[in-house]
Amino acid sequence: MPLRAQEAFDAASLREALAGRIVVSVGSHLQRDEDILAHLSDAERAAALDRFAQLHRHKIDLADEILVINVGGYTGETTRKEIAYVQQRFVPGPRLPYLGATARRRFFSKSAPA
Repeated sequence: MPLRAQEAFDAASLREALAGRIVVSVGSHLQRDEDILAHLSDAERAAALDRFAQLHRHKIDLADEILVINVGGYTGETTRKEIAYVQQRFVPGPRLPYLGATARRRFFSKSAPA
């Protein structure tokens, strides 16, 4: 994960925690999964990435709200799959303000906005 994304994740985590919300996030945003798993064989890496994806979907299932942070307008394949998963289970929430000049939040909730 690039530094600008790490900074956006850290800022959002702090802001949400200060607002009294429990923050459940990605496993690690200090390094890209591909870098962390580089020592594994292709088959082992694919299996680990699949386990990460399953675990992240379980985190989504446990959540009442989902906050998607988009830095620099790029949405990778994994994030697109997670957003599609969220859209099957959640409704769009209220529009939230930009996080600085390069990050935008998308919000989803398990219940329709009041």
